Amino acid sequence: MAMNSFGLLEDGRSVEAITLGDPSGLQVEVLTYGAILRRLTYPVRGVRRDLILHFDRLDDYVRDRAYVGSLVGRYGNRIGNSRFELDGKRHRVTANEGVNHLHGGALGFGKRLWRVLDVTGREDPGVLLGLDSPAGEEGYPGNVAATVELKVARDSLGITLGALTDAPTPVNLTYHPYFNLAADFATPATSQKLRIPAAHYLPVAAGLIPTGELAGVEGTTFDFRRARRLQPPAVQSHPQLELAGGYDHCWVLSADADCACELSAPNGDVVLTMRGSGPGLQFYNGQFLAKTHPDIGSGIILEPQGFPDAVNQPRFPSAIVRPDAPYRATIEYRLAAA
Repeated sequence: MAMNSFGLLEDGRSVEAITLGDPSGLQVEVLTYGAILRRLTYPVRGVRRDLILHFDRLDDYVRDRAYVGSLVGRYGNRIGNSRFELDGKRHRVTANEGVNHLHGGALGFGKRLWRVLDVTGREDPGVLLGLDSPAGEEGYPGNVAATVELKVARDSLGITLGALTDAPTPVNLTYHPYFNLAADFATPATSQKLRIPAAHYLPVAAGLIPTGELAGVEGTTFDFRRARRLQPPAVQSHPQLELAGGYDHCWVLSADADCACELSAPNGDVVLTMRGSGPGLQFYNGQFLAKTHPDIGSGIILEPQGFPDAVNQPRFPSAIVRPDAPYRATIEYRLAAA
């Protein structure tokens, strides 16, 4: 484990970059700013390869609005019309994507400075980061103490996301790295192959808010139950693609799913298997990334998480965390090279 300065914020607070992992296997770099997963590298055919897009300077992360590598919360994904009702009381959260709330609001957890709570050594490399979110922040009720623990083995990264609250509040935490397993980030990320063991997905309406329906993938372009190139067809070919400009939907993982998804490099020389506590997987094919960051490369998003807008969808699994039942979610990235 190594900890180095990654720069200073405008108010003078220091941001640290923490590197975990063995030089012969998977290595991870996480920032205390936003708990950002900055780098994920793995040896492929004797050469260490970056697997996620990243910036070189702290200022790029501060100005970024595409959530590159961020831990998103207090509620990752969208809340329709930036409002919800909880125990008979109406709440309004920050609208930061038109009328809707996205990834925790104007700043969210990905724009906060996290504390290092604990580190573990060479034999069990890991780090535990913490963040306190006061009641009223971005409009949310309840004080929340959030944590993220990252543990690195030779071929895997295990992530545990936690939250304690003193009052009922929505929580949906996940990571938002842009994946490109090709040796060159200029290679279109849609050249990768993807498998999602899900028989249903969540159709969306305007603003990419779920309609509440669970739609079958059988016979549609949303069927990834067999690994295939993830390039979407012309958006005009399906009304859901037209609404999102491509894929930006949540898949409902099947009860017998062996993983959340499996992503392969275009030539198959490295495979990432992702697992998560779910029950959903958000897949975004990165169609608008070049508009905000034309020089960063091409990447896609794969986020194990709870369902978007679950606070307003009575048929969806609850996203409300209460004082007597702490929040806990897990994500695992497991790598294999040919």
